[in-house]
Amino acid sequence: MTDAPDTEAQDKARKEREKEELYALDISGVEWRSAPGTEQHEERVEIADLPGGAVAMRSSLEPETVLRYTEAEWRAFVLGARDGEFDLEPSVRNGGVAAE
Repeated sequence: MTDAPDTEAQDKARKEREKEELYALDISGVEWRSAPGTEQHEERVEIADLPGGAVAMRSSLEPETVLRYTEAEWRAFVLGARDGEFDLEPSVRNGGVAAE
């Protein structure tokens, strides 16, 4: 029989170490890319590949603020986006029709 709480604690500690290592990386030389068709002056999300399958993400409007995701986190996000988990409810702000 395995001790589940101990395994959970080890998992949490491992994930914390991974994040610490990820944020300790020097990413000053990474190559940032954005969606095709966006102009340099347009607001856009930029992505950079990091070692071990990790990914960095930033806004072109605030390039000094960089979020970093482990490979597992990024995979979960991409799969969730493909499944529509982050779809916006129609609103005037995102091209929908205002509620009456």
